[in-house]
Amino acid sequence: MPSRWLRTGIVALLLGTLFAVGGDARADLLDYVNKPDDSFAWKLKEKSAGEENTVYTLELTSQTWHGIVWKHSVQVFLPKDVKPGATMLLYNTGGGPSLTVALFGLEVAKRTRAPVAVLYDIPNQPLLDGKREDALIAETFVRALETKDFSWPLLAPMVKSVVRCMDALQAFAREEWKTEVKHFVVSGASKRGWTAWLTAATQDPRVVAIVPMVIDTLNMQEQMAHQKESFGRYSEMIRDYTARGLVPLPDGEDAKKLWAMVDPYSYRDKITIPKLLILGNNDRYWTADALNLYWSGLKGDTYITYVPNAGHNLVQLGVPPERNRARMLNALSAFSRAQVTGKPLPKLSWKHDDVDGRLRLTVQCDPPPKGARLWVATAPTRDFREATWKEKPAQVDGKTVVGQVAAPVECCLAFYAEMDYELDGIPYTLCTQLRIAAAKAE
Repeated sequence: MPSRWLRTGIVALLLGTLFAVGGDARADLLDYVNKPDDSFAWKLKEKSAGEENTVYTLELTSQTWHGIVWKHSVQVFLPKDVKPGATMLLYNTGGGPSLTVALFGLEVAKRTRAPVAVLYDIPNQPLLDGKREDALIAETFVRALETKDFSWPLLAPMVKSVVRCMDALQAFAREEWKTEVKHFVVSGASKRGWTAWLTAATQDPRVVAIVPMVIDTLNMQEQMAHQKESFGRYSEMIRDYTARGLVPLPDGEDAKKLWAMVDPYSYRDKITIPKLLILGNNDRYWTADALNLYWSGLKGDTYITYVPNAGHNLVQLGVPPERNRARMLNALSAFSRAQVTGKPLPKLSWKHDDVDGRLRLTVQCDPPPKGARLWVATAPTRDFREATWKEKPAQVDGKTVVGQVAAPVECCLAFYAEMDYELDGIPYTLCTQLRIAAAKAE
């Protein structure tokens, strides 16, 4: 399809310069993660057996980072009548155990029919004078640039926490279940999705698939330029980075090294395992078409699930409460179930083009979907964060799905296709890339 986001050769040269230093930056990440740390420890704190599930709570010490000992809670959810096997979903998140997260873990474990582990306290916080979340990450980026010490970026200890958690879970499974857990599907949302990407970048052979959620910012240098062009300014959601002079991306070799270290796109040739990207169409952090700036560079089987009328929390508006997280839960569960069982996922390919003055999207699906539709939204500009996404029909003819919409006359229009599938009783949806079309100037 015509690619509005394609840049000039000059920008390509700049990207080449950015990633030319990526080798050293990647070494910094891997060196930190692989560095032995005697503070690593874990123990089983509690086992709670109920009628439907057993919940195990572990205490984990993952590392000592710049003199700070990182401690975590880990919960493992095992449904009744489910026998632990070789594969486990590992979801990393912030904060400590809560009823909301426990219900999430139990529900995914029930649907996946396999144990699910949740690693909490990613990152440990508050740290460095009370900073949290993006303000904390930004502080560590600034310290790396000021000191030239690239063990500072917070993503490195966040990744190491996940790796050490896999160590602990393997030991736990041997002791508690007499089972060898060999494989992990690693997931998380936002900066924890960022962590999932970078965990895969370590090429730890235990990580067989990832499900990064709402972290639609790979190829960061291009993303920031595209965001400002689309919104007229940078998103208010990344103000912790703009306030510290990290966006727009600063010049200099150290800055290039930093961004190569933390941008998953710089590791794209190494991340060849299956990937499911779960994204919200109204996420205020990113442009609606952010995926198009990195999709073509990804290697291996990669899938998309968009959640229409959902922001950074992936809660879909306009549907009953019992269904407002269904797209996220079902996609995560079905994808994880596929990794547990070895069952294949559908093969999809698509093409956006124009025909007779209309915008057309053609999708080839193997096997044929159970149903399909277009999701369409309009906005005055290329900023779709306040847009309402509406369902439009698509034609399903065996393995081919075709949808058409009228070209916009006075605004911008965005659309993508969504296909329905089912795996072991789990209904789920897979999507295509999203296209934005603007009205033609008079």
